[in-house]
Amino acid sequence: MNSGARDVRPIVAFDFDGTLTARDSFTAFLAWRVGRGRHLAGLARLAPALVGYLGDRDRGRLKAAAVAEFLAGLPRQAVEQEAQAFARATSAALLRPDALETWRRWGAQGALRLIVTASPELTVGPFARDLGADALIGTRLAVDAEDQITGALAGENCRAEQKVIRLREMFGPDVRLAAAYGDTSGDVAMLAIADERGYRVFKEKP
Repeated sequence: MNSGARDVRPIVAFDFDGTLTARDSFTAFLAWRVGRGRHLAGLARLAPALVGYLGDRDRGRLKAAAVAEFLAGLPRQAVEQEAQAFARATSAALLRPDALETWRRWGAQGALRLIVTASPELTVGPFARDLGADALIGTRLAVDAEDQITGALAGENCRAEQKVIRLREMFGPDVRLAAAYGDTSGDVAMLAIADERGYRVFKEKP
């Protein structure tokens, strides 16, 4: 997208999990790729991280622990291919029809449509491409010199004020959204810079 397009086209931001989708896509992806037994065993090993979260409410730390448990050491490209397969297999069961209707309506109006999510860009990327998103802003996973996932986050977890920070990095400090849609406290800061604020407006199940 060029600077001229940024000047004239409205920018619309959609949260992903719980907004465009009816449930959390990242945990669904992790369970899908490893199977029920391995997933349950992994969740049991994450018990200390879950207890820690009850104390510090640090979602980024909890997410990094899940990445370390289920994805650490895997080649980034292999996980991306699995994410593509997951999107093909589950889109119809995940995406809310009323959210998609609004997504398409903004597209017909020529808006720049963004997905801004706390889930990893690596796993949401295939959904964003299939939807024709103009940009994806999400949590980034760290990789090592061999392009393998390390089990850490690269930067901050993309939620709450981080969503606004990342939008400003992309569009400048005075960015204003024509509309924003979200469903949790992690979206409130993003909705605050939007003219139309859609909080939990999508209800339909796939």
